[in-house]
Amino acid sequence: MLCSLFAITACKDSTDKKNASLNTIMNRNQRSEKKEISEKNDEDKRKTDKTDEYVTSGKKEYRGFSVDNVLHTKSGEAIHYNVYIPKGYDGNEAYALYFTLPGYQGLYFQGVAENIRTEEFGFEAQKYNDRMIVVAPQLEDWGETSANETIELVEYFLQNYNIDTKKVYAIGYSGGGETMSLVMGKKPELFTAYLQCSSKWDGAYDKVVKSRTPVYSAVGENDEYYGSQPSKKAYNTLRKLYREQGLSNKEIGQPLF
Repeated sequence: MLCSLFAITACKDSTDKKNASLNTIMNRNQRSEKKEISEKNDEDKRKTDKTDEYVTSGKKEYRGFSVDNVLHTKSGEAIHYNVYIPKGYDGNEAYALYFTLPGYQGLYFQGVAENIRTEEFGFEAQKYNDRMIVVAPQLEDWGETSANETIELVEYFLQNYNIDTKKVYAIGYSGGGETMSLVMGKKPELFTAYLQCSSKWDGAYDKVVKSRTPVYSAVGENDEYYGSQPSKKAYNTLRKLYREQGLSNKEIGQPLF
C-alpha cells in the first residue's frame, strides 16, 4: 500500500496529486479508526482478563511436584501452590484429590516450595493411591484469608480436573490445621475426610456436623506447642453435637475419630 501511495504522489498530473492526497488522508483516517478499534478491543480484553480466573504454571519441579503455580482469582488474589499430577492422568478417568496445608515453616513468605521441602505428607499420600492429584498450597497465614483461598483453590481443581468427588481428602499440620479447621467450618461438604495433625480447631462446628464429614485428629499428649487439650475440646464438642442429633456411639464413631 505504501508503494502505491508513493507512486501516486509522484505523478506529475495535478489531478492525480489531488486524488493521491485525498487517498492518503482517507487511508490515514482508516488506519486511525482501526487503531482506535484495536486499542478499544485490547482495553476490553484487559478488563475481561481481570475478572477471569486463570493459572500461571510453575517452571520448576521438586520430587515430581510442579513448583510455584499461581491461581489468579476473579477477585484479583494470587494463590501460590505446588501440585503433583500423576503421569497417567489424562482427564478421562476421575482421580482422587488430596490437599495438604503446611505448618508455619511452609508458608509462602518462608520461601518457594518450603512446604514440600520440609514436610512429607504430600509424598506419603502418593503411596496410598497412584491415581491421586496432590495439591500443596503455600498460603500467607493461618487465618480467614487463607481459609477462603484454600476453598477457592479446591473448587478450582474440582471444576477444572476430572476428580472423583467421593475421594477428596485434606490434611492440616500445625498452623495449616488451624486454617483447615476454618475451611471445614465453612465448606466441609467439599471433602470426603479431614485429618488434623498437631494443631487446634479454630473453625465452626455446625456445618461439619450437618455434613457428617469425617474428622480425624492426631496430636501428642504433651505436644510442645499446642498440647492435647484443644484437640480434646474439639472432639468432645463435635461428639456432643452428634449426640444432640440423636446419633448412637457407633454412628458417631464413623464421622469422628
